[in-house]
Amino acid sequence: MKPIGPIPPAFAEQHGMLTIAGHSAEAWVAEHGSPVFVYDFGVVRGQVDRFRAAMPDGVRLHYAVKANPYVPLVRAIAALVDGLDVASAGELSDVLAYKPGGAISFAGPGKRDAELEAAVRVGVTLNVESEGEARRAIEIGTRLGIAPRLAVRVNPDIELRGSGMKMGGRASPFGVDAERVPALVREIVASGAEWRGFHIFAGSQALDSDALIETQAATLALATRLGEESGHAPPLVNLGGGFGIPHFAGDRPIEVERIGAALAKALDARNAVLADTTFAIELGRWLVGEAGVYLTRVVDRKESRGETFVVVDGGLHHQLAASGNFGTVVRRNYPIALAHRMGAAADDAVSVVGCLCTPLDRLADRVVLPRADVGDVIAIFIAGAYGLTASPSAFLGHPAPAEVLANAS
Repeated sequence: MKPIGPIPPAFAEQHGMLTIAGHSAEAWVAEHGSPVFVYDFGVVRGQVDRFRAAMPDGVRLHYAVKANPYVPLVRAIAALVDGLDVASAGELSDVLAYKPGGAISFAGPGKRDAELEAAVRVGVTLNVESEGEARRAIEIGTRLGIAPRLAVRVNPDIELRGSGMKMGGRASPFGVDAERVPALVREIVASGAEWRGFHIFAGSQALDSDALIETQAATLALATRLGEESGHAPPLVNLGGGFGIPHFAGDRPIEVERIGAALAKALDARNAVLADTTFAIELGRWLVGEAGVYLTRVVDRKESRGETFVVVDGGLHHQLAASGNFGTVVRRNYPIALAHRMGAAADDAVSVVGCLCTPLDRLADRVVLPRADVGDVIAIFIAGAYGLTASPSAFLGHPAPAEVLANAS
C-alpha cells in the first residue's frame, strides 16, 4: 500500500464527520450536489495574516490569480492583498472590477497584441517576456498616446533549489536572459515608457526554507546588479514566490517566519541602488491551496483480480493534480479521507478511481482508508489551487462540479 499526504491543519484534527467552514461535508453535498469544491476563506485569511506578521514592513503581497481564478474567491482575496498578478486577458477582465490597473501585473509568454493593448489602456504593469514583446507594447502605447507601464521579467541565472517547477538557471520561454536585461531596460526608458522594475521568478512549490532564503538573497543581488548595469534603479522588484505547501507523505511546511526574518536582514543591508525600491512577493497555492476540499460521492465499489476499487462521481477532469497527471514525475497520493469517518481506523485497502473512461483517472492509488460504500463521500484536500481550471473539464462531457466560497464575511 502507498501513503497519503498530510491533511491540512484546518482539518487534520477532526473526528467523525468532516466539517468545512462550520458545515458538514454531507450538508455541502446535499445543498450543492456532487462533486463540489468548497473553499474555506477563513483558511485564506489566516494565511494572509501569517504572511503580514512574518514579512518585513512594506513588502507587498500579490495574489497569483492562476492558482484559483474562481471569481468570488478573487473578489474576497483582492480586499486583503496589495496586488493581483494575471496571465491572460481573460483573467485581467475578471479582476479589473476588484483592483485598479495600477495594482495589477500581467505576465506570461506569447501575449497577443490585443492583450497588450487591453493592459496598456487600463494601466496594468506588463511583465515583458522578450525584447520583441517590449517593442510591441511600446508601439501600441505610441499609437494610443499612453505611456505603457513596463517591467522586465528576468530569466535569472539562478534557480530555486528543491522547487517543484524550476523557472530559472536554464534556457526558458519565460523572461529575458539576465545578461540581456540591462540593454532592454535602457531601451524601455529611452522610449518614454513608464519603467516599473523587475519580475524575478526562480521556481515554485518549494518546501525548503533555507533554499527560499538563499534564493531571495540571490534575487536581491541580481536586482542590484541589473539596476547598476542598466543605470536605472527598479521602482519595484517582484521577488516571485515559490512558497510550497505539503502535498505528499513526508512533506513538511515551510517556516514563513524564518524566511521573513532573513528577508528583513537582507533588505536592511541592500545596496543603494535598491534604496527606494518597493518589493513584492507573489503567492498562489500557499494562500489558497489548503483552503479547498473536493467532495465526491461513491457510486460503486468493485473487486477485480484481488484489488478493490472505490468508484466516485468525480475525477481527473476536475482534479488533474490529485490524479498525478499535473507536473509530477512519480505518482504520489494527495491527502484523502472518508468524509464521515475522519480520524477513524483505516483498514480497507482500495484505489479511489473517477468516472472517466481512462486508466489515468485514479484519485488515490492503493491506499488504506476506513471502509467506503456506495453513497459515502470522499474528501480530497489541497483542492484550493490548480484544481478545476487546471483540469480538462470538457473531457468526455461530464457535468461541471459546483464551487462554493464559504466563510468570506
